[in-house]
Amino acid sequence: MSLEKQFKELLIQVKSLNGEHFNLKLIKDAWNFAKLAHTGQKRYSGEPYVIHALETAKILTSWRLDTTTIIAGILHDTVEDGAAEVEDIETSFGKEVAALVDGATKVSHIKLRSSVEEEFVENLRKMFLAMAKDLRVIFVKLADRLHNVRTLSYVPKDNQKRIAQETLEIYVPLADRLSMGNVKGELEDLAFVYLYPNDYKKVLKLSQLHYRKGDARIEKMKHTILKVLAQEKVVAKVVGRKKRLYSLWRKLERPDIEWDFSKVHDIVALRVIVNTVNDCYTALGIVHRHFKLVPKIGISDFIAQPKPNGYQSIHTKVFGPGGGVVEVQIRTNDMHEQAEHGIAAHWGLSALKSTGELDSKGIDEGKWIINKDKFSWVRQLAEWQKEISDSKEFLNAVKFDALSERIFVFSPKGDVFDLPINSTPLDFAATVHTDLLNMVKAAKADGKMVPLEYKLKSGQVVEVVKDKHPKPPSRDWLEFVVTTQARREIMKKLKKQGKI
Repeated sequence: MSLEKQFKELLIQVKSLNGEHFNLKLIKDAWNFAKLAHTGQKRYSGEPYVIHALETAKILTSWRLDTTTIIAGILHDTVEDGAAEVEDIETSFGKEVAALVDGATKVSHIKLRSSVEEEFVENLRKMFLAMAKDLRVIFVKLADRLHNVRTLSYVPKDNQKRIAQETLEIYVPLADRLSMGNVKGELEDLAFVYLYPNDYKKVLKLSQLHYRKGDARIEKMKHTILKVLAQEKVVAKVVGRKKRLYSLWRKLERPDIEWDFSKVHDIVALRVIVNTVNDCYTALGIVHRHFKLVPKIGISDFIAQPKPNGYQSIHTKVFGPGGGVVEVQIRTNDMHEQAEHGIAAHWGLSALKSTGELDSKGIDEGKWIINKDKFSWVRQLAEWQKEISDSKEFLNAVKFDALSERIFVFSPKGDVFDLPINSTPLDFAATVHTDLLNMVKAAKADGKMVPLEYKLKSGQVVEVVKDKHPKPPSRDWLEFVVTTQARREIMKKLKKQGKI
């Protein structure tokens, strides 16, 4: 297919999203600019380099992003790998596009195994500073990385593993923290092939039979649920969702599962997507009337109590036809969009306009209104950069705090807190309020006393038992706290007391 035919596909994709709200002329101008800047350049596949720019823009469009971000996607490599200057982009496309391209260029040098730690940390600093200014920078980088790993088979073998590793260590956690579940899952599966080829082949081979069984079970349930929902006049879409291979492998490797597929209840899950929250609970009742709820591990209601990253859905485990356990996920269309595309969904034109948060002009001017609390961690990292000069300390803050696997716990009042995995009651206390560290006497998890070094589990209710008489933290606490906030506050308080 010719370059121009492929570009027309992008225009058709944009128009399908309500094209009148996009500046199609500017998108065409960006395409012509990129072709000129990348003249004569080829990818490892032998294709013209500008194909990558086009595919990046298509991915951004599929996330329903705005004209400015789509143009930045087309132009994102014109400075670093092409013949353009940032000033050229600003002259032709304005300051906002230029700032996004410049931000994407500055964070494009992240390397793990092939660079010294100092350089890697410096590039991480640049990335989080760019993100703090405009989150759309990271959308461009995620789209860029997604296309690059989709075409990783063309890259020289000695580079494949490095690219896969940095994808898994940096870009996957970023997608996860931005609630972009679909992107996270695809990046994981693509990196899995190159990082752990033997494990990939093993899980691919052994899972096929279980996927087929799961599909058959889901198909029977699907017809029953759709029929009863129609009788109740609930408009719904019911689809099966296969667990991704990397996620399945991680689960099978767990000590409590040890490759026993019968213990994996969501290898194929059933997803019920409806219009309203009331419909979600109607659908839940229908599922439970026709399929027996699994005792103890039954329901998780993330609609009543969303995860800290904004994820909402009801998860219930029931006995399906033939006796196997099946997970059913129930959510609205908006919740599904959020779960698949995360923060990018907030940039979606229909979502912004239907809520009255933004008009057409505001969309193209980048005047976003989003829940800033969900992304306070980005600003927190930008702040830490001013305070943390030591490279190792900053690297730990990123890898073991900001980008680590997350859990969520509750306060006794029902407030939800987002913490890195292996967090302790002291990390929880520092997140609630740093002054609470001066008053810690003991801790409870789910109403039971636990030691202060206890590793909290997702979903637990955590309570700090306060001492009547405030006292400074113990130096021993530094041995087991994991959050940067707790560590820095403890250090600060100990220094004030002259204890370190």
